[in-house]
Amino acid sequence: MAANAPAPFLPFALPDIGEAEIAEVVDALRSGWVTTGPKTKRFESDFAAFLGEGIEAIAVNSATAGLHLALEALGVGPGDEVITTTHTFTATAEVARYLGAEPVLVDIERDTLCMDPAQTERAITPRTKVLLPVHFGGRAAAMDRIGAIATRHGLAVVEDAAHALPTTHQGKLIGTLASDATVFSFYANKAITTGEGGMLVTRRPEVARRARLMRLHGMSRDTFDRFTAKVPGWRYEIIAPGFKYNMTDVAAAIGIHQLPRVADFQKRRASIAARYDRGFAELPVRLPPPALPGDLHAWHLYVLQLTPSAPVGRDQFIEQLFAMNIGCSVHYIPLHEHPYWRDRYQLTPEMFPVSDDVFRCSVSLPIYTRMTDADVARVIAAVTTLLSR
Repeated sequence: MAANAPAPFLPFALPDIGEAEIAEVVDALRSGWVTTGPKTKRFESDFAAFLGEGIEAIAVNSATAGLHLALEALGVGPGDEVITTTHTFTATAEVARYLGAEPVLVDIERDTLCMDPAQTERAITPRTKVLLPVHFGGRAAAMDRIGAIATRHGLAVVEDAAHALPTTHQGKLIGTLASDATVFSFYANKAITTGEGGMLVTRRPEVARRARLMRLHGMSRDTFDRFTAKVPGWRYEIIAPGFKYNMTDVAAAIGIHQLPRVADFQKRRASIAARYDRGFAELPVRLPPPALPGDLHAWHLYVLQLTPSAPVGRDQFIEQLFAMNIGCSVHYIPLHEHPYWRDRYQLTPEMFPVSDDVFRCSVSLPIYTRMTDADVARVIAAVTTLLSR
């Protein structure tokens, strides 16, 4: 590289795929089973064993699908309300609309960036059926308080854990709490990936049965069972008008070898976050909320908040980082800022002051396992240059 050549572009995120994952995918392709089959069943079994405590795991083609299946299995329908946070991706709320229910959005806590339990309880009405907290960025929401609220009011809890593998809350892995269902994401930039995919986990057998049924058209027998039977297996019944949410064996083949790496992935992400914390300590920023003492933060995101004394605004900061060939993003544009949610529910920024303030000053920096120490140092140097002027 020439002496004055710019540094290569550093992406915001990259998956960490090894030779074992590649070999397993090749094996799936050669086996003839490329849709839901033995590798999907193995991945489900491995994931359930990883969580333990009698958990059942249902592999799906996205976390959105998992959230939809969870709410459907809990009987959410027209006239019901599902309380969640405005500070999330649209999938969290839109699954309620798929079922004809209404999402009710509440603000976040400043010290967690997760759904505010106090506002959650105030938002409960006779129509409320489910509380749907989000573990933002990989930091656990206040599940002890949210669970207590649900118990007091006789409500179900579904956790959006798209960011939260292997997050813990009070020493317990997310996915093993007392919630009715928890849904993980395996999208390309998540803690582990299957390209696209997700996992619904529950310890309620009736929820697991319904989710499995509805995952594939409401069929009484899945394709693998029918096509591998040693007696004629062509007959099946449609029990309900289900969906097309099954995970493929090609995707599951990746997940089989990603899951054993999750602890190492978390350690690397945590080490990058710690370096960022040290590097940015004297700058005009708010650092991301840490996990509680003794708990694990998955560090799916590293969200830096610029303070009013920063020499540049958030949008200019992002533009200048890109000019320095460093990718970044914003998590999230809150739901109340989007036309559909804003207009349907007459939402204004004043209704969500914490989320709105966080959104307007936040930038998500690269944090992924394929980053080298030199990459991390480069990000720290760039941020320091821009915010020390």
